[in-house]
Order: sequence, then C-alpha cells, then structure tokens
Amino acid sequence: MTQKEMVSALIVNLAVCGKTRYALPMTDTILIAVAAFAAGILNTIAGGGSFLTFPALVFTGVPPVAANATSAVAVFPGYLAGAVGFKDELAAFDRKQALRLSGITLAGGLVGALLLVVSSDGAFNFVVPFLLLAATLVFLFGDQIRDYAAAKSRSFVPFGAVGLFFVSLYGGYFNGGLGIVLLALFSLWGMANIHEMNGLKNGLSFVLSAISVAAFAVSGLVEWPQAIVMMVAATVGGYAGAPVARVLSKNVVRWIVIVVGFGMSAIFFARLFV
Repeated sequence: MTQKEMVSALIVNLAVCGKTRYALPMTDTILIAVAAFAAGILNTIAGGGSFLTFPALVFTGVPPVAANATSAVAVFPGYLAGAVGFKDELAAFDRKQALRLSGITLAGGLVGALLLVVSSDGAFNFVVPFLLLAATLVFLFGDQIRDYAAAKSRSFVPFGAVGLFFVSLYGGYFNGGLGIVLLALFSLWGMANIHEMNGLKNGLSFVLSAISVAAFAVSGLVEWPQAIVMMVAATVGGYAGAPVARVLSKNVVRWIVIVVGFGMSAIFFARLFV
C-alpha cells in the first residue's frame, strides 16, 4: 500500500468512527432531551434529576460508567445556577470556613470521581441499583433524617472534615440524592437556617461537580454529543421549573421523584439479576 493510499484509508476510518461516535439517532436525542428537561425541572423544585438523566443514557446504549459521567456533566449548569441564586447566603458565610469546606469537598469529589474512572462497567452495574435505592430512600425519609440529625447535632463536631469528605466521595462517584445527604450533614453540624443550608449545599455541590466533571472530561468518559444536548435541555428545564413549582405542590413533586426513583431502582435490579 502506498503512502497516499494509507492516508486515504486513515481519513475514511476516522470519518466512519466519527460518524459512529457522534451521530445520534433522532429517537435517542428526543429521549435524552426530554429526560434532561424534566431533570432540570425536578432539580429546581425538589432535586432528584439524576434519577432521569442517568437511566435515559443507559437505555440509549451508553455504558453505565460513561452514562454516570455524562449525566454529571449534563446537570452541572444547574448547580452553577443554584450557587449564583444563593450568592448572598454564600457571601455571608465565613470566608475561611467556606474555603476550608470547599477544599475538603474538592478532595472527596476528586477521589470519588477517580474511583468511577477506574470502575468497570460490570462493577458499576452491580452497585448502581443499590445506590439508586439508597438515594431514593434518603429522599423519601429526608425530613426524618434531617430532624434526627438536628436532634443529634450536639454529638457531632460542627463543620467536621470526615463526614463532608465521605459525602463528597459519594457525590463524586454517584451524586443521586446528594442534596438531601448534604442537608442532613449540615443538620448534624447544628445549622438551622434553611436558606444558609441551601446556599452552602448549592455552593459545595457546584465545587464537587466542577472537579468531577474535570476528571471525567480528562479521562475521556464523557459522551459529549449527549452531554451537550442534555445540558441545553436541563438548563431550559431549570428555568421552566420556577413557574411549575408555583403550580404543583411540594408534596406532588416529591412523590413524583420517589416513584421515579423506586421505578428506576426496580428496573436496574431486574437488569442485574434477570
């Protein structure tokens, strides 16, 4: 084969690979866009958007580890918007303490993200149903967990590093239900002002997601065509969530998230054991 023929063959192969990797079927595009739009609404109102984005990617053929990484990228703009929305609460927080907590969150999130990077699809497939179920249960009993945490707050060191590190590790690996877990942790620390808690939750979630997304992007796990479609749809859904929140009661939205969470858990358990 001549050099010219080799170059021509390489160009053809790259074109074929690029078409295979980046061309999305219309049905897949519609499915992930709808899932991301609904996730944006849920995250604005009550949280739980990952219960929609991750399964949608898996059902369109994205491997589980890559689907989790791509889902994290897809909902990332929502965390940024939430942090900006609570900028006053974050500005009122002690700067040194905020930097310390951000550093712990970065460390835990990076470790969790790297654990995902080195995980096989088989191993992740095994733990996903349990993680989805645990996140749904945390969401279901979130109020009780926060009340219990508040009652036991005197037994815990305020702004402790160990608890935040492991919560961040979980968030870097699989962030379903992360907001509820963070709020429960803040209650254990003795925080009582819900606006300050939500501000800190959004700020740390943004920091955690930033380091996770960076790790996933560098490792090549992210399916960018899907991620871009979902980022746009999730952002639009986030803006749409505000008027929807005024129409639907918190309890209705909460039970929608719970039903979706248990339903997705059941589907993934079926995929695992059947």
